[in-house]
Amino acid sequence: MSEIKKLGFGLMRLPQKSNNETDIDMEQFKQMVDLFLERGFTYFDTSYVYHDGASETAIREALVKRHPRESFLLVSKFPTFQTPAKNKVEAIFREQLDKCGVEYFDYYLLHNLNRYIYATEVRDAHLFDHMKQWKEQGKIRHIAFSYHDDASHLDRILTEHPEVDAVQIVLNYYDWEEPFIQSKKCYEVIRKHGKQVIVMEPVKGGMLAKVPAGAEHILQNIDPDASPASFAIRFAASQEGVLVVLSGMSNLAQVEDNTGYMQDFKPLTDGEKQALAEMKGKYQETWKYRCSDWSALDDNAYGVPVSGIIRAYNSMLIQPDPTFCAELNYYKSFRSAYDRAFETGDYTAQTERIGGAFDVTAAMREAVTYHAKNNYQTYMD
Repeated sequence: MSEIKKLGFGLMRLPQKSNNETDIDMEQFKQMVDLFLERGFTYFDTSYVYHDGASETAIREALVKRHPRESFLLVSKFPTFQTPAKNKVEAIFREQLDKCGVEYFDYYLLHNLNRYIYATEVRDAHLFDHMKQWKEQGKIRHIAFSYHDDASHLDRILTEHPEVDAVQIVLNYYDWEEPFIQSKKCYEVIRKHGKQVIVMEPVKGGMLAKVPAGAEHILQNIDPDASPASFAIRFAASQEGVLVVLSGMSNLAQVEDNTGYMQDFKPLTDGEKQALAEMKGKYQETWKYRCSDWSALDDNAYGVPVSGIIRAYNSMLIQPDPTFCAELNYYKSFRSAYDRAFETGDYTAQTERIGGAFDVTAAMREAVTYHAKNNYQTYMD
């Protein structure tokens, strides 16, 4: 297969006929698959847990049974976060191959790694050793993992596991330099190790598909016919070393739009990059908590980056579903690095440093409570 087009079909948000996650609209899904392939795109990304386990079966019916195996790349993920027993690893992998109806996966990922899962489940079940064996047996073509944590721990994993071929990370123009998700820093670590980058959340859970009120002209002045989502996906695809940008498409119209502007992909121009920087500022204007000097919040007795926590909370509140967003996947591992005293600390001095722009202590209490209430250790990519 020649060099692949940079749009990947994420199979986490498939069309449904009801609120039941497993009740997938197979007829529409087949049309989506056919159009995706017809326009020259080949990368399909599923997982053991998507749609309560029905995604892998659905892709077998819509893709594998209906198209030649050499015409597409099929990717799935091992449910690392479900604490699999050592003697269940092989059975789960075999089950995935059977459900998808294939003899091998083109890329196979350990799902949702962070510092905690890497140090426990991954090591206890010797998952990287299994991955290497499966690759030697021809059951997977490339070893990869998806990741939700900071750049320093990503660097450690890639240093200890040079067998990895690709890493899947959250990457979008909004999170590019956000201190909590660290899109740019993680991207740079992956490139330093010479690995491929797989992009998830390029439209940030749908948030970047709808611009803030009054900011529509920023992108319309560049191309009135282009959707806001197209700029976001092209931003991610424009980064060097990106293998593919995943889009969780839910209907035929989304496939038509995404494949339309990605069919003959053109990297962002300098003018478009500047427009997206301006758009990021417009999103920030909608934040609940704002100040002119975020660095003033991080000089505190607990050594914790308060700015990152509150900025992440601001970001969650403006997403389509604040209870199901990438930031929640980072907090559990983040807080494990610090004395929990920071969660109930006194930030009066920080409030004074930002001129009383907001009550930092109250904002921290609110952000920490929200993270704790909605935190989950499940899949987000």
